[in-house]
Amino acid sequence: MKILHVTQGYTPAIGGTELLIQRVSEELVRQFGDEVTVFTTNCFNGEGFFNPKLPRLQPGDEEINGVKVRRFPVNSRMSQMVRFPQKVAYRLRLPFNEHLRTIAGGPIIPGLKKAIQEFPADIIAASSFPLLHMYAALNGARNSGRPCVLHGGIHPQDNWAFQRSKIYSAIEQSTYYLSNTKYEADYVIQQGVSPERVVVIGVGVDPEPFEQISSTQAKKHFGFKEQPVVGFIGQFGGHKGVDTLVQAMTLVWQIFPDVQLLLAGAKTMFAEKVENIVNQLPESYKKQVKFYYNFSNEEKPFLFSAVDVFAYPSGFESFGIAFLEAWAASKPVIGCRAGAIPWVIDEGVDGLLVDYKNQEMLAEAIIELLKNSDWAKTLGDAGREKVLSRYTWSKVAQKFREVYVEAMRRDNTK
Repeated sequence: MKILHVTQGYTPAIGGTELLIQRVSEELVRQFGDEVTVFTTNCFNGEGFFNPKLPRLQPGDEEINGVKVRRFPVNSRMSQMVRFPQKVAYRLRLPFNEHLRTIAGGPIIPGLKKAIQEFPADIIAASSFPLLHMYAALNGARNSGRPCVLHGGIHPQDNWAFQRSKIYSAIEQSTYYLSNTKYEADYVIQQGVSPERVVVIGVGVDPEPFEQISSTQAKKHFGFKEQPVVGFIGQFGGHKGVDTLVQAMTLVWQIFPDVQLLLAGAKTMFAEKVENIVNQLPESYKKQVKFYYNFSNEEKPFLFSAVDVFAYPSGFESFGIAFLEAWAASKPVIGCRAGAIPWVIDEGVDGLLVDYKNQEMLAEAIIELLKNSDWAKTLGDAGREKVLSRYTWSKVAQKFREVYVEAMRRDNTK
């Protein structure tokens, strides 16, 4: 099967969708011998879609682990120009604000739709909304008479990004839509999408690398002492709750003054805001915080193995792949009662849930896990069992391919 994946970023770009498409693509090549090509941007993250000053990857073609990758240059200046007008239009609910938001978010990729339309693939699949390349993939597929599968990663709580009628119109025109959770699937169907187009799959992780690293070894790798480590490992973004975690730790340190805090992720503009918050802490607290930026996928098992409690207090996620990575390392997790997260974490069984932006509740959950190490271990072990039974990349890729095969069959019977 010849498969074309269209996505906003691809390794070494960092992000949940970026990793998802990378690992699914690699597994399709490895397990089934499929010919997989990825069309993507030359940006390291979404900020590059509207900020022309950020560093870029080299445009062009390369092959990574058997997957053919073509990086297209992004025109970020136009997106930058409409960043302010779209805010005004959105605030005033002007009728054209949806279109301005789409342009502002980007990525604007000249020639992408034509390249998709002309590329010799059996099926075209794209991730993720609300980005512009989704529409290029859909239109390129329809214009060339081929099936199109869309994988959205929708967070209903993010009104700016996902309260857009054109998203759900596009999904209704696709052959199939892949959702990460039943929560997302139900929401999409409520927006008028035909239920028969929607399939729940989820995301995955490779558990094997996490089995080979001890907590002591991982802590030593990052220069930590043997004291407990609370960790956030993921994208630094405004909705991720990293600032809430830092504030919660000031309460934790009153009970456990030696606990260390690891904050790891790609360095973004919001990461600088978090650094400013940390710099305002008392010196005794500040020295307990370690930032670790722009890590590779190979370092992830060390990062997750180094923490004793994984706190990811995000306000919305389409899934939250970081929870799986923490569970692969048998770590207890803390998430928020928001978006799809309660459909991922089984509260009291493999993790804890707290209210979004509630630093007191978050601190209380961290303290409870630090006080009860046996209970914390039980939660982490239960999470690992969930990963092994449902969320390995091998199993996720098989489910993706089943949908692709069905999409091609359905398209041929029209």
